Amino acid sequence: MSDTLEHPGVAACPACVATPAALERAGHGMGPGEARIVMSVPGAHCAACISTIERDLEAMEGVQSARLNLTLRRVSVQADEGIDAAALGSRLKALGYDAFELDPGTLSMTETERQGRDLLMRLGVAGFSMMNIMLLSVAVWSGASDATRDLFHLISAAIALPTVAFSGQPFFRSAAASLRAGRLGMDVPISLAIILASAISLYETFQSGRHAYFDAAVMLTFFLLAGRYLDFQTRAAARSAAQELAALEVPRAIRLGAEGAEETVPVAELRPGDLVLVRPGGRIPVDGVVLSGTSELDRSILTGETLPAFAGPQTEVSAGAVNLTGPLQVRVVAAGKDSSLHRMADLVAVAEAARTRYTTLAERASRGYSPVVHLLAFSAFLVWMWISGGDWRLAINIAAATLIITCPCALGLAVPAVVTAASGRLFRKGMLIKDGTALERLAEVDTVVFDKTGTLTLGTPEPTNLEAFAAQEKALAAALVAASSHPLARALGEALRREGVVPAALEQVAEVPGHGIEGQWQGRRLRLGRAAWAGAEALDVTASYLSIAGAAPRAFTFADRLRPGAEAAVSALKAQGKAVWLISGDVPGAVGELAERLGIAQWQAEALPQDKAATIERLQSGGARVLMVGDGLNDTVALAAAHVSISPASALDAARVASDIVLLGKDLAPIAEAQRIAMLSVRRIRENFVISFGYNVVAVPIALLGFATPLWAALAMSVSSITVALNALRLK
Repeated sequence: MSDTLEHPGVAACPACVATPAALERAGHGMGPGEARIVMSVPGAHCAACISTIERDLEAMEGVQSARLNLTLRRVSVQADEGIDAAALGSRLKALGYDAFELDPGTLSMTETERQGRDLLMRLGVAGFSMMNIMLLSVAVWSGASDATRDLFHLISAAIALPTVAFSGQPFFRSAAASLRAGRLGMDVPISLAIILASAISLYETFQSGRHAYFDAAVMLTFFLLAGRYLDFQTRAAARSAAQELAALEVPRAIRLGAEGAEETVPVAELRPGDLVLVRPGGRIPVDGVVLSGTSELDRSILTGETLPAFAGPQTEVSAGAVNLTGPLQVRVVAAGKDSSLHRMADLVAVAEAARTRYTTLAERASRGYSPVVHLLAFSAFLVWMWISGGDWRLAINIAAATLIITCPCALGLAVPAVVTAASGRLFRKGMLIKDGTALERLAEVDTVVFDKTGTLTLGTPEPTNLEAFAAQEKALAAALVAASSHPLARALGEALRREGVVPAALEQVAEVPGHGIEGQWQGRRLRLGRAAWAGAEALDVTASYLSIAGAAPRAFTFADRLRPGAEAAVSALKAQGKAVWLISGDVPGAVGELAERLGIAQWQAEALPQDKAATIERLQSGGARVLMVGDGLNDTVALAAAHVSISPASALDAARVASDIVLLGKDLAPIAEAQRIAMLSVRRIRENFVISFGYNVVAVPIALLGFATPLWAALAMSVSSITVALNALRLK
């Protein structure tokens, strides 16, 4: 089964009044009683995931269809209104996939996507027309004359003029905008060259001239569109990280009335002071304070740390955290646009906007190019009008040839061609380049900042001291952890199973939300969980405490497993002279231990999302060019704020979108190699600029002296473009 595309979102009609649910049904061909739920599934990675997820969800009662888009890692489910996101999330969790509900209303096709499709369509039209006009031109070049030649020219005009008018619009609109702003942008000489070539060709056709240059006009349009589309593809991510973050906000919440009546309402309707119910497995929809209930919260989406945190009365909670074990009643402090999750989206949007102000090598090289081109063409026209005694037809032909031969097609391809070649090489090494300027920025990096959990480590805890426990204690622990889905309990259970430990026979085993698991063994009470609950003194490491009545509590300690290539990546980066930092939301003990193990001198613990971004901004304000490597929602602002950023493919959707480069495998070692390839790419880009300007030094005098027709000018321009592309291919 192949990937499927998401449907565009539904825009509300200003002339109608309808509920969001009705609009959602109308936009996707659903009848009353049906709804569409979109879930982000970051762990989906292969064709087997598609069949597994779709088949299992469609087997649920009430689910009409499920379609997984592997590229976007989203599953779109059409189901009865009785099916909610929590039920789907639990089903996916049982399959081994973490899942987060997305708001379908924020996932409509963006202007960026429409622009890409528009460019591709215009490129296709120009390419098809160019091939047909070149076929007609063969007859003219072969000696067709008089009426036959004029007929072929007229047919060429009928193809070329609509094509140029349609396919050249991106250049014409940009040129018009530049002129209105009083600037001479690169698209002004491009537009003039296309228009002049078309106009001269039309004039020559009606005058029964020997030469018409419709093929030159369309060829010019095609090559320029190819460069523009290539540049677009390497620059633009399909969606902004801010949009992905907005989609992660919980769209609905259960509000409790005065007598405890439950009412499902849009989060936008909640106000400070309202009381909401968050059931186990549900995501907290607001920032607030717990009034009643105890549970544990999965805050990995916010802090990046996988270990649950205790939540009880008076505990402050944030939108986006997942309630794991017990129901909670939460008093709303902030909701919707005022929540911490939405504020994070705003920070990401600001950081992304700041990063787009980066000036590329191509932009710096093109400054002053347009005025020089116009001056040369206009000078050629005036000089040849004087030399020829007022033969404006000859003067315009030479001016047009000058404009075409100096048309910045090779300059426009200089960067995209290199980026495409380098992207292919890095892809084979397990790295996906998402932004066309990422290589240039990566080549400038002198400081690398790593997140901890999920980036340098895999986020999977492993027991470190099982050998210190007796066989009986292991058997009791194995029996207790079997009743819990807590990450530490699962890790301990898996380790004990690998050792072949047989669980002991216990009675009255139960999980106490927010504390741990307890049971009875031979009349003695057993507890496994938090230090205070088990009567133990907490250690400065990740641990779960086993308490057996009548004996001192014992601690099972845990450590996170390093991601493959972490040590090699840090060592290689330090060998390249890069400063390496470790910034994490984890406790100081765990962060300091990992930093010492990897030889990282600068580290920061218990960092909130805004703390990570602030550290990066402080480093960059001091002149550093920072590469941020992270994977969680808490890293998203920092990823967007950094000079360049990398995230693993296993990262949360919003983190992957905010990053410039995606690490496709688990190995971190390619990061250092990517920096070396980036520096080589910048060298190739500069070589392409030399080729482009060198071509102009040779070709422009030929055009100015009248030795090149517009057609030969277009062919020369094509040769320079091909030369630039071949030089870029040397990267492979």
